[in-house]
Amino acid sequence: MVEKQITLYNRTFELYIPESEIVGAISKMADAIRRDLDGKNPLFVGILNGAYMFVAELMSKLSPVCELTFAAYSSYHGAKSTGIVQELLPIPQKNKDRPYILLEDIVDSGLTMQYVMNRLREDGIKDVRLATMLFKPQALQCNLKPDYVGMEIENDFIVGFGLDYDGLGRTTRNIYKIVE
Repeated sequence: MVEKQITLYNRTFELYIPESEIVGAISKMADAIRRDLDGKNPLFVGILNGAYMFVAELMSKLSPVCELTFAAYSSYHGAKSTGIVQELLPIPQKNKDRPYILLEDIVDSGLTMQYVMNRLREDGIKDVRLATMLFKPQALQCNLKPDYVGMEIENDFIVGFGLDYDGLGRTTRNIYKIVE
């Protein structure tokens, strides 16, 4: 049963994107990645914590011989970005001769992914790409264009399918937006 509303820390969220639409968008993204990277040996980098459900869904639709690692960065406190990127878990491998595909749950300001992509390029990685489950173009604060986008959405605060509100809401299979 799909819940129409959920409550987290006395804030109400209403159903925004059902699981079926999310999974369909991720399947299309997997097709595009397979086409673009055929014959290459990419390293997929899941950005924790939020992207874990997106990463699991996407990787299940790609080849079982894909290599996956994780990294963690943060710039959020509650529902707002602090604008300061903290590297919590750096990318463990740096092989300059292969494509790196960053897997992010959502790109809103874009500042965190811009920071990570610039760091990889400074380390000599020539082919750095970004795949994001969700993209908020109205919230973008930098010159960043994801290579693969599952869905473009409005600039609402959302939770679910890996996205959280101060640690809650990540495990719902649907995405909910905050009710003001």
